[in-house]
Amino acid sequence: MTNHWVDIKNANVVLVMGGNPAEAHPVGFKWAIEAKVRNGAKLIVVDPRFNRSAAVADMYSPIRAGSDFAFLMGVV
Repeated sequence: MTNHWVDIKNANVVLVMGGNPAEAHPVGFKWAIEAKVRNGAKLIVVDPRFNRSAAVADMYSPIRAGSDFAFLMGVV
């Protein structure tokens, strides 16, 4: 991640992939939740496991383990 956590509060879309910030960084994840509340931001979680981040996501994409590159190329 290249941005600071506080910059996320101004986002319109937050893509979480390859991690679970709700569990690993709960203090920083509050900015993603604040973006949802204030900006109406969409939270997208891409992970093979349903986790706490996916529980609050607007869109959860359960991909197969190891297929993240194929998913990203599809996004591109």
